[in-house]
Amino acid sequence: MKREPFVTHTPVLLVGSVPLDNAEEVFRTAGELVGDRVEALPDGETGDRHQWITFLALRTYYMHPQLDSLQRPAAVGGEEQWIPSSHGDHWQFRVKPGVTDLHFEDLRYAGAALSSYLTFRELKEKGVIPPHVRFQVSLPFPWSGTLLFFTQALDDLPQVVSAYERALVREIQKLMLAIPADELSIQFDVCLELLALEGVFPFVPPGDALERFAGWCELLAADIPENVRLGYHFCYADLGHRHIKEPEDLAPSVRMANTAVASSRRRVDYVHMAVPRDRHDDAYFQPLAALNAPDTTPYLGLVHITDGIDGTRRRMRTARAHLPHFGIATECGFGRRPPQQVDELLRLHAALSSHQPVGQDEQSG
Repeated sequence: MKREPFVTHTPVLLVGSVPLDNAEEVFRTAGELVGDRVEALPDGETGDRHQWITFLALRTYYMHPQLDSLQRPAAVGGEEQWIPSSHGDHWQFRVKPGVTDLHFEDLRYAGAALSSYLTFRELKEKGVIPPHVRFQVSLPFPWSGTLLFFTQALDDLPQVVSAYERALVREIQKLMLAIPADELSIQFDVCLELLALEGVFPFVPPGDALERFAGWCELLAADIPENVRLGYHFCYADLGHRHIKEPEDLAPSVRMANTAVASSRRRVDYVHMAVPRDRHDDAYFQPLAALNAPDTTPYLGLVHITDGIDGTRRRMRTARAHLPHFGIATECGFGRRPPQQVDELLRLHAALSSHQPVGQDEQSG
């Protein structure tokens, strides 16, 4: 696959969610401000999808005929809520007694993406989106899409995960049937799998976390054609702008990235790793020296609006001592940010991208 070279700017990744009203507004805003810095644009995961996996709870698990609802987010002022207020306030479900053939007909990610893609194509034809830019679709990995919603029914988890795996394969197939390969970028959102490697959850089923992750990489990525762009976003969660666990350093993310590259049975085009705002020390970035992904673009999620250009440049300077060339991004999507911050965030990416030109070896490629 021919990839667009970045000869004057550091590449920018938009992780997924953008708190604007609809896909067209996202494409127009991002296309204008960072269109020449990105390889792909997401539709912003607007509407119900802006709360990431809570979309699955609301649209796939809730009212599913083979599932019972055990808990929903706490009511506020007597009004029912669908968005959790904390990590302990998630929806909870179980498989109904006697069900042995759990089936999720539709996870609804592909349907939403195909609707947005029509807008993407129209705006690309009008020149709003640059010709080289692909359409990016983010899909939660199997544990990320299931585990937090079934902690009160762990015996059901194998059946739930198996049904989710099959449904996710179908979502990918729908995307590939409807969107030209050279226009498509698929991103796997990997959060609960990373946190399992970190040993965060006492309820995680036994087994090696990296081996389990490797198996999913092989299952889900192997049949994605080489000319579809493929990336992995490694995440520590962002509910209420708080991580489930504060990472000690980048070692777990690097191990996951190396496993993804080794196990996907095709090229991995990019990996994305989170960098907390207060981590500008060598100890955090030192594990990047162990990244074994020569054909993969690493994106570091070190852009933070709270300390802006100066704070982000400080993190970039430290990171470059351990990894000379990388792209930039935020730690997670913009979705939980106020809409009025979107322009500022995108302009921040553009300004930072202009101040870290790529190396001479990349310019010649």
